Amino acid sequence: MKSLRFLAPLLIFVVVGIFLAVGLKLDPREVPSPLIDKPAPQFELPRLLQMDGVVGTADLRGEVWLLNVWASWCTACRVEHPLLNDLAGRQIVRIVGLNYKDAPADARTWLREFGNPYNMIAVDSEGEAGIDWGVYGVPETFVIDRSGVIRYKHIGPLDAKVLNETIVPLIRQLTG
Repeated sequence: MKSLRFLAPLLIFVVVGIFLAVGLKLDPREVPSPLIDKPAPQFELPRLLQMDGVVGTADLRGEVWLLNVWASWCTACRVEHPLLNDLAGRQIVRIVGLNYKDAPADARTWLREFGNPYNMIAVDSEGEAGIDWGVYGVPETFVIDRSGVIRYKHIGPLDAKVLNETIVPLIRQLTG
C-alpha cells in the first residue's frame, strides 16, 4: 500500500509529461475545421468596390475558388498580400476577398496601396459571415471546389511553402 502512494505521483508525472510532449509537437495553425468536406456556408453581401451590387456564394457555383478573409487593420494580412497578388497574376483560380469587420473606406485605401488580387470582395462589416465560416481571426484562407464544398482551410498568413506545396496543387487537382 505504501508503494502505491509513492508510485501514484510518479505515474501522474509521466502521464502529464506525455501529454505535454505530444502537445508541443502540434502545429497551432492546424486547427481541425468541422467545415472541411462540407458545403460552404452561403452568403450574399455588399461588394466593396461596386457600391450598388452584392456578391455571394451563388455567383461562384460551378467554379473552384479561393476565399481569403482579410482586413485593413490586420498586420498579418500585409505579410501574405504579396503572395495573393502573385497568385492572382497566375490566373489559376478566382480569388474572393471577405473583408472582415473593417471600415470600407479603410479597405479601399489599403487595396490602392498594396494592390488588389481579388476578383470580387464581399463586405462582412458585422462579422456574421465570418462566424458562419468558422473564422477564428484574420487572415484565413479557404479552397472551395466546383460543388461548393470546402476542401482546405489555412489559419494565419499564407507563406510560399503552403501556397506552392498545398494550395496550388489542390487547386490544380480540383480544376484538372
